[in-house]
Amino acid sequence: MQKKKVIIDCDPGIDDSLAILLALNSPELEVIGITTCSGNVPAKLGAINALKALQMCSSLNVPVYYGEEEPLKRELVTAQDTHGEDGIGENFYEEVSEAKVLSGGVDFIIDTLRNNDNVSIIALGPLTNIAKSLMKDKEAFENVDEFISMGGAFRIHGNCSPVAEFNYWVDPHAADYVYKNLSKKIHMVGLDVTRKIVLTPNIIEFINRLDTKLAKYITEITRFYIDFHWEQEGIIGCVINDPLAVAYFIDRSICTGFDSYVEVVEDGVAMGQSVVDSFNFYKNNPNAHVLTDTDEKKFMYMFLKRLFKGYEDIIDSVEGVI
Repeated sequence: MQKKKVIIDCDPGIDDSLAILLALNSPELEVIGITTCSGNVPAKLGAINALKALQMCSSLNVPVYYGEEEPLKRELVTAQDTHGEDGIGENFYEEVSEAKVLSGGVDFIIDTLRNNDNVSIIALGPLTNIAKSLMKDKEAFENVDEFISMGGAFRIHGNCSPVAEFNYWVDPHAADYVYKNLSKKIHMVGLDVTRKIVLTPNIIEFINRLDTKLAKYITEITRFYIDFHWEQEGIIGCVINDPLAVAYFIDRSICTGFDSYVEVVEDGVAMGQSVVDSFNFYKNNPNAHVLTDTDEKKFMYMFLKRLFKGYEDIIDSVEGVI
């Protein structure tokens, strides 16, 4: 099986960390680098957190570069109220000493695309690094195989305003620029599908029965996230948006959607809203594949079986967990 080469551009973040774990445990993927921008946490802190996820998978050979530390135009607003001051549940783990974060995330993206064929990008955070890279070297992006963006909302409410999803709200100018300038169709993995992916108390209790180091890590970093979801939304468990983008990239049958033209509102009361022209009012060529439905059980079985290899039969046999 030929592995798909991917760059993961992210802002770790609890669910970003879970997405990295899924990617590293998926034999279909070759993660050739991780870049971070500011979003859930500042870019440098996100890079430090990415190293911790790599360490959990004994994958510190994967380079981590921090990129843009500020949105293109607006002032940075992080989500540390949601993810904790350290970005991963206020566990304040010791920093990884065996590897260091590197600077130059934008240049890494450009150089990688310039020097490699068939590289895809899975963007799990604001699109600041991608927009900056496009502005600097648009030609390099002709080599992008596929582009996945966890962001946006179509027919569902936002998570940081009535209409806006967080990643696009943090840097709406970057998101709009990427949608209007990327030559490849963007797979928009938005809140319409990601809000269906909930890590429940049942699942957390189950993975702890497996008694692995990874189960302990997932439990620890999601505790803060679970408390936030209960206080803010009355959800028992936590929505883990980003891993769905990775799962969808691996297996397209997990989600369904349709092609459409999309642009992102840059300012005003609807700042960050992804405007999906589902009725083709603008008569523009589709620049996105907008996901509208997902098989949450299929996703969760993939997620658990890949992170907890050797326990597949138990995962299949336990009823009422997923």
